[in-house]
Amino acid sequence: MKPSQRINLALSRVPAWPLYIVGGLVPFWYLYLGLTGGLGVEPIEALEHRLGELALQGLIAGLAVTPLRNMTGVNLVKFRRAIGLVTFYFVTCHLLVWLVLDVQILSQIWADILKRPYITIGMIGFVLLIPLAVTSNNWSIRKLGPLKWRRLHQLGYAAAILGAVHWVMLAKGFQIEPLVYLGIVVLLLAMRVPKAVKRAVA
Repeated sequence: MKPSQRINLALSRVPAWPLYIVGGLVPFWYLYLGLTGGLGVEPIEALEHRLGELALQGLIAGLAVTPLRNMTGVNLVKFRRAIGLVTFYFVTCHLLVWLVLDVQILSQIWADILKRPYITIGMIGFVLLIPLAVTSNNWSIRKLGPLKWRRLHQLGYAAAILGAVHWVMLAKGFQIEPLVYLGIVVLLLAMRVPKAVKRAVA
């Protein structure tokens, strides 16, 4: 038996539901740290940043499932829905921290969305993720059909790019980490191009 087959056999015994529990608790843990001084002198900014970074990491994890399967044979598809929904949860928490704890004033929120490009890009990415979260269930797959459902969920590609660009634009000065995340997203998307071209030609 190949190593990838052994890994897949072990993964088949692992349920996806613990991801929901762990993911659901993470923002509350960071909130606790913020309230008890564990996030430094700017706890709101730190909380906002950490939730945003978690969301981007979740988007990258979701994008990595298919290339990982193609390259190594390790199949994490059964966890992809949980990864996607937990990621949307992180994005929503990131947005709520900005809305409720950071800006607070409704008129200022709209002004920031319209006038600050990095916020505009981040909001567009969030909006693109909403239909993905809403249709991440078996009923939607049956209703839309597998082909339309897969096409709809390709919005996640754009959301990942926008999320990475959002962080690059938000970063003050030249910072390597946001660029690394952007590079990883671009690489994971580029790895899908040959297969997409092959399907189009066929």
